Amino acid sequence: MKKYFSILLIAFTLGACESELELTSPSELTTAGFWDTEEGARTAHTGLYANLRSSADDLWLLGEIRSDIWGGRTFESPSNESLIRSDITVATAPFGGWAGLYTRIHRINDFLANAPGVSFVNEEDKSHLLAQAYGLRALYYYTLLKTWGGVPIILEPIADVDPASLSKARSSKEEVMAQIKADIETSLSTFGSANNFWEGNRNFWSKAATLALKGDVYIWSGNLMGGGASDFEAAKTALQQVASFGLALEPNISDLWGVGNEGNSEFIFAIQYKQDEASNFYNSLTGRSTEINPTFNDNGSSMGDFVIAGANRYGQSEKTILLLDDNEDSRKDATFIRLYVDDNGGLGYPTYNETAYFGSVFNKFLGQVVGSERIFENDVPVYRYADVILLLAEAKNLLGEDPSGEINQIRERAYGDNYVPLIHAYTNASPTENTNAILDERYKEFIGEGKRWWDLRRAGDSFVFDNVSFLNPGDEFKLVLPITTDMIGRNPLLEQTPGYK
Repeated sequence: MKKYFSILLIAFTLGACESELELTSPSELTTAGFWDTEEGARTAHTGLYANLRSSADDLWLLGEIRSDIWGGRTFESPSNESLIRSDITVATAPFGGWAGLYTRIHRINDFLANAPGVSFVNEEDKSHLLAQAYGLRALYYYTLLKTWGGVPIILEPIADVDPASLSKARSSKEEVMAQIKADIETSLSTFGSANNFWEGNRNFWSKAATLALKGDVYIWSGNLMGGGASDFEAAKTALQQVASFGLALEPNISDLWGVGNEGNSEFIFAIQYKQDEASNFYNSLTGRSTEINPTFNDNGSSMGDFVIAGANRYGQSEKTILLLDDNEDSRKDATFIRLYVDDNGGLGYPTYNETAYFGSVFNKFLGQVVGSERIFENDVPVYRYADVILLLAEAKNLLGEDPSGEINQIRERAYGDNYVPLIHAYTNASPTENTNAILDERYKEFIGEGKRWWDLRRAGDSFVFDNVSFLNPGDEFKLVLPITTDMIGRNPLLEQTPGYK
């Protein structure tokens, strides 16, 4: 029963794998012998990434929408206002069913349970695939931990459809963190000396991705869960290793976002999108031609020829506008196209003018125009090397070391030829001042990449309250989400997140 139930679930999933990341579906693969062949195991492995892509929208919302980036002017009725305001109760709890992440975890559990028994022509290939799966499972559980705190730990594929046997209580956040760390170490040991990107492709998990995740995880556990200096040292060591994988900052920030630049040396792990296969969700941060074409950008140029057919459900907050209001910082133009109601007599608006400001189009993941249509097919990074550099700055700062070198690497790239050390370079200061400098740099660097809420949370509660106007001391319980009453009804062993009634 267990074997065939798992086979049917995988077969169903793979049937909707959105072209399975461009791999050709095997013509003779059937559920009857799914786990008997290398062909079947490889197909299941590809399906893990289609599953991840299906969660990309929620992963972005979980990691960013409750921060201070969004909540500004939109052309259409805004989405997720309650999340932006952290106006969340048990009755309005979002992301029912754990945002579907346990479905993703089940696929991985099934792969980890069955793939080891499959014979591969090259057993090193099998080890690489297994190491990727352990890394992905750690990523999912880390997301669950950050979002809800303690959650059920399930490490075996579902073997029974009896609801009574499926009920499982929430483990403590300490137990969840221990499992995340165990999967990270298993991933690293299973990769062994395999430092390559699978098939030369950054759309698959890698040893470099596991090390980036390890740095992220150990800073969280060190700062928020009592791990202290030993965890910060582990994070620092892991992050310093990432450069050895041939990774580096791209010279220009704008070079990261074009569809033709997706194989760049900065991306560590990115979710893949392709025309006629899957589109990313960033069209919701753009708009429709009927609104945009009559406007002008901040240089005073007409937007009349701009091709778009998206939506505008999320607008940058005024805080975000002002933070990026620096014409010498290349991230200003690389991140948003600001729109104004007129051309200011041909002068444009080199600095923000609230009265004439109409709104903005998110510029990072605009895809490309094919014929008369814009296709949102940019790959979206989960980790890139700039992330590693600034995580390393965090680890150093928490160890009482100087993080200015890492901060200035990012600033120097952002300012390019405009970079003047006496003006732009950061000088080591107090731990709190350093943290704020790192947070500001990450804010400007990763807008729209699902990072800001996690960055604030990882820094500590006081930094959340200092930056997010909708949260204040006394709201600590709101930093994690409640679960729905329906979830408890389906699983009576679940208890509500502490602090919610």
